[in-house]
Amino acid sequence: MFVSKKSSILLLAILSFSVHSKIQYLTIGTGGVTGVYYPTGGAICYLANKIAEANYHCEIKSTPGSIYNIEGIRSGELTLGVLQSDWQYHAYQGSSRYKTIGPFPELRSLFSVHAEPFTVLARADSNINRFEDLKGKRVNIGAPRSGQRATMEMLLSLYQWHKKDFKTVLELTPNEQAKALCDNRVDAIIYVVGHPNSSIKEASGACQTKLVNVSGDKIDNLTAQTSYYQKAVIPGGMYRGSLEDTFTFGVGAVITTTSALSDEVAYQLVKSIFENHAEFIQLHPAFAQLKKQEMVENSITAPLHSGALRYYKEVGLIK
Repeated sequence: MFVSKKSSILLLAILSFSVHSKIQYLTIGTGGVTGVYYPTGGAICYLANKIAEANYHCEIKSTPGSIYNIEGIRSGELTLGVLQSDWQYHAYQGSSRYKTIGPFPELRSLFSVHAEPFTVLARADSNINRFEDLKGKRVNIGAPRSGQRATMEMLLSLYQWHKKDFKTVLELTPNEQAKALCDNRVDAIIYVVGHPNSSIKEASGACQTKLVNVSGDKIDNLTAQTSYYQKAVIPGGMYRGSLEDTFTFGVGAVITTTSALSDEVAYQLVKSIFENHAEFIQLHPAFAQLKKQEMVENSITAPLHSGALRYYKEVGLIK
């Protein structure tokens, strides 16, 4: 059969469009650009997009954080999101702030990444030496729809505090809070974040600050009674003004999607990270101690995606 040159070009164009149209665009919700979620999403997409045979393209979106990411995954705006393990748990179970909307049974984990201690950084002249000293002070409690804000609200309930118990309450993003602390607009800022963190480093480098212990009986009971909170330590000497270890509690950051993501895409996505693990852990200082086994086991509070599970069984990370 004779095919003209013009027809051949048209045929190639159609085939090219057909191949391109099969590419799935994956959007991963992260956090503020000064946090660890944003570079985490960047690291994942960087490695995922290197696979030539993959039929997807990964891109990142800066968001307010975990609560926004859960909403985005539920609505379909986001394909994946970086979530705090506590809010992943509550979203999946339909507990805490999700009691009214109900469980999200389609939520699925791919793997966990860095630990995220609940971090309180105070001005050195604030007379804040422990979490309880925040009462009556000027405090940034975090931006609405962020995981740190939701965790702070959990602590307010635990301590039976209200916003009126503080002298001033601000709702700044991580990008804004370091400057607010050093400009003396607040006495302390709170952050649920992996370390080292650029925002904490910025504040501790620009003015006199100190990390504050978040410990005691209430925190002991909290970590004993829940699967998604653990004791945490921020090593001394990581930030100027905080030479001693800081004792607190924390969560883990989990890469999360839904069962609607195809098994093949989930399989290829986790494969791109785990087969390039040595490169991945060099992409941010918070990843330095990550071990493959821990990424499959730690902080996973929603079921593993079946495509991810297939890969982990193939390589022996799950029996």
